[in-house]
Amino acid sequence: MCHVLKIKPSSYYDWLSRDISDQQIHRNQSELLVRAAHSETRERYGVERLHAKLIDQGHDISLYMVRRIKEEHGIKCRRHKRFKVTTDSDHSKLVYPNVLDQKFDANRPNEVWVSDITYIWTAEGWLYLAGVKDLYTKELVGYAINKRMTADLVCRALNMAIKNKRPSKGLIVHSDRGSQYCSHAYHKIIKQHHFIGSMSGKGNCYDNAPIESFWGTLKNELVYHQDYKTRFTAINDIIRYIELYYNQTRIQKGLGYKSPRQVWFDYYRQAA
Repeated sequence: MCHVLKIKPSSYYDWLSRDISDQQIHRNQSELLVRAAHSETRERYGVERLHAKLIDQGHDISLYMVRRIKEEHGIKCRRHKRFKVTTDSDHSKLVYPNVLDQKFDANRPNEVWVSDITYIWTAEGWLYLAGVKDLYTKELVGYAINKRMTADLVCRALNMAIKNKRPSKGLIVHSDRGSQYCSHAYHKIIKQHHFIGSMSGKGNCYDNAPIESFWGTLKNELVYHQDYKTRFTAINDIIRYIELYYNQTRIQKGLGYKSPRQVWFDYYRQAA
């Protein structure tokens, strides 16, 4: 049954002519800004990073306002899922000592790199992604993707990082004890460039936490929300995420709400 709300015509027209307060106008504008920024960042930013992005764009909006708007309108980040480590350390190959020893602070780019392998499912089967991350800039400086998890995969990722960044002697290159990282080919690259090899303790994922954190970010923000029909599609999507989003524009709290590329440029600009 439909109920008719009885309102005097004079009251209705008085409401129509009433001006919206400046406070409500600001609130409405803020809601639009938060929704736009949330969409622009592909629903990946929490309250603090979303607020930092809006401030960087020149908008006058408080952290409290961003939090209230997100809560009241149910604006939520993409759902996170757990990820697991896939490391085969049951072998008798040469293992480097743990030089890094969970000291994850670096003073400059190309001082410490961390590396690891993760996996991505497609309808055609598994894809394996090897990555190399710089501890100072948080940039993924090298990577390689293939349907097989081989020593060549980690070697290609490391060689890409070397080609891109041309690091000096003494760079610490850390990984877990996976058989790929204990291969002769991988150790040859470390020795050839006079790097310092470092490896996690057996079965200790915390020793390689920074690269594990990147895998979680990649999967929570991209992979878990896709249904890849082919390996080709997945490879293109992952490369686009790394090159155009993560390295270039994705701001991080640990970097003072800057992107890895911004931190890299800032360091060398100051050095010059």
